Amino acid sequence: MKIASIQLEIKDQESKAQRIERAAALVDRAAQDADLILLPEIWATGYFSFDKYVEEAEPIDGPFVQLFADKAKRHGVYLFAGSFVEVKDGKYYNTSIMFDRQGGLVGTYQKTHLFRYGSREGELLTRGEGAKVFDTEFGKVGLTTCYDLRFPELYRQQVDQGAEIFLVTSAWPHQRLEHWKLFNATRALENQCYLVSCNCVGTTRGVLLGGHSSVVDPWGIMVATSGEQETIVKADIDPAEVARIRDVFPSLKHRVL
Repeated sequence: MKIASIQLEIKDQESKAQRIERAAALVDRAAQDADLILLPEIWATGYFSFDKYVEEAEPIDGPFVQLFADKAKRHGVYLFAGSFVEVKDGKYYNTSIMFDRQGGLVGTYQKTHLFRYGSREGELLTRGEGAKVFDTEFGKVGLTTCYDLRFPELYRQQVDQGAEIFLVTSAWPHQRLEHWKLFNATRALENQCYLVSCNCVGTTRGVLLGGHSSVVDPWGIMVATSGEQETIVKADIDPAEVARIRDVFPSLKHRVL
């Protein structure tokens, strides 16, 4: 299974349309050698552009979602298109979306833990309803978003739903980069899952973003990672390793709580 995580630079001088055009070109490039492509959190608007959330929000059947459904179908890839600000029944959500090779919507996930430290996300958006796991040809995949990484119970709930791969979309700041690295490895290790993350880079609204998008195996070992520049992080993983490792070292079966 070939992974391509697009670590996108967020540039304040770009419009939403310009950023979507640039990201779409990167998806085209990544799709030349990938089964699964990832994008970061609220990248089209820019996570820290809180003043644009309401203005740039779209429904789930809007042009943003349709564009990436078409991309997935055109290239025959699974596409975790990161998240966007969704408007639904007068409320706003941090909603991530994943498509299959035919452009079908595998599933959506509305961020459970909204960030409030130096962020207006918790003020502007409505939280989602918790753990979501979806069936794919690679196995069961759990979707989470950025701040969710600090809450291990969410990932354990996904494991209880059968998750074998965690996909994390993010706009994690550089200021807490060591936390990011730690949580990427720990959530994979403690749940004996692959974890694939996609973070932003660049400086936006005065916030330096952390990058270091990663692919971590079920032993908590980094298979691939990146630095702090725009790039495509690539890795080739074997989803069957999850079952093998859980059989060899069955820590999940030893749970008593």
